[in-house]
Amino acid sequence: MTRLVASTPYTNAFEQIQRDHAGPAAIADLRSVAFDQFLTHGLPTTSSEEWRFTSVRPIAETTFVPGRAVVLTDEELSSFSVTGSLAGGPTVVFVNGHYDAALSSVGDLPDGVVVESLANVFSSSADSLGVEQCLGKGPDIQSDAAAFTALNTALFRDGVFIRVAENVGVDRPIQILFVTTSKSTDPDAIQSPMTHPRILIVAGTNSQIRLVETYAGETDIPYLTNVVTEVIAGENSVVDHYKLVREASAAYHIGHMHLRLNRSTNFSSHAITLGGSIVRNDTVAVLDGEGVSCTLNGFYIAKEQRLVDNHTTIHHAKPHCESHELYKGILDDQAHAVFNGKIVVEIDAQKTDAKQTNKALLLSEDAQINTKPELEIFADDVKCTHGATVGQLDADAMFYLRARGLGLEQARSVLIHAFASDLLNRIGIQSIRTDLDELLLAQLSGSGEGGFYEFG
Repeated sequence: MTRLVASTPYTNAFEQIQRDHAGPAAIADLRSVAFDQFLTHGLPTTSSEEWRFTSVRPIAETTFVPGRAVVLTDEELSSFSVTGSLAGGPTVVFVNGHYDAALSSVGDLPDGVVVESLANVFSSSADSLGVEQCLGKGPDIQSDAAAFTALNTALFRDGVFIRVAENVGVDRPIQILFVTTSKSTDPDAIQSPMTHPRILIVAGTNSQIRLVETYAGETDIPYLTNVVTEVIAGENSVVDHYKLVREASAAYHIGHMHLRLNRSTNFSSHAITLGGSIVRNDTVAVLDGEGVSCTLNGFYIAKEQRLVDNHTTIHHAKPHCESHELYKGILDDQAHAVFNGKIVVEIDAQKTDAKQTNKALLLSEDAQINTKPELEIFADDVKCTHGATVGQLDADAMFYLRARGLGLEQARSVLIHAFASDLLNRIGIQSIRTDLDELLLAQLSGSGEGGFYEFG
């Protein structure tokens, strides 16, 4: 491991955070412990089993500075969101890591629903919302593989706290939009920005909520988005979650989501990755009550020399739970993908039903994917399956379409769209499904800016 010394920019950022944005004493102490862990382990290298296929050397070799506050207009903001059809709904906007109240709109929410900036919560004299009791209790910050989670815990300046009271449902999706831009009044001062957003979601008993995390960027300068999302779902709650990564092509995006799912919770998440130079999506789900249903789906597209890494761990701790995973990716040029899916079934978690599927479509001979399904089963009355397929476009299907008058590129587009549609059709929010389908079709037809698969 490369140990970062006290002269690194991360240390300067930490000292500034502790001086200006530390928050309550419990949060400040949590930051200190996390930063000590980060300094101890440093950024992960490929010698770590969890990072063996994903080198973060480009991140380690880039000098990042905390993102500067920038004012965007509504028109400028609209160009960032891949979910434009959600406009007008509850929205929380951060620009370069700074909460923008003028661009946000969270007033039209049911009673019992709190959507607040974490910085605003910490600035109050008392934590009546219970943030201190929940934040940081789940995610690992101790191991060498968790360096980015520790770094986020130490350096997060702001983020979102969402709490839904018991027996309350939110009809409209809540969108959380994180934007990174190099827009500046002083071009000579432009540097590679880093942001460390933190999201805490607490869903009460019998509650229901839909959430959309969107990450977008507009700059040719490398930047780092290092986000941690914590979800605590109460009994019989329903949480429908979406993460859309449309970072700029030079961006580095590291995301960790930790789920604590209680009895009879129904949780689903869709991670859609359409941009970024290096993207890592980590999800750890703890099924900590009987009758939990957990669905993790993912879809990604990468070309050139981009890397997309999806790691999932589903921990079945109690009986009568089910989990379903489907990850699909399209890779072109020299793009590289990683999928590591682990299912752990504890000895008391009888009647577990767990299914995991990973499929990758390679459009060039130089594209590659490393896939590693893992099962750790300590119970004896379970149904656990996993499968992985990697291949190119089916030659017989291509011949069939060509024989019926389709050109080569049109036939390719039909098959690629069919491959993607299987997963996109599982998205529960119609407007997001329509937006993504139109975006994919535009790229397949060559009408998208920058050509085929130019999402970032």
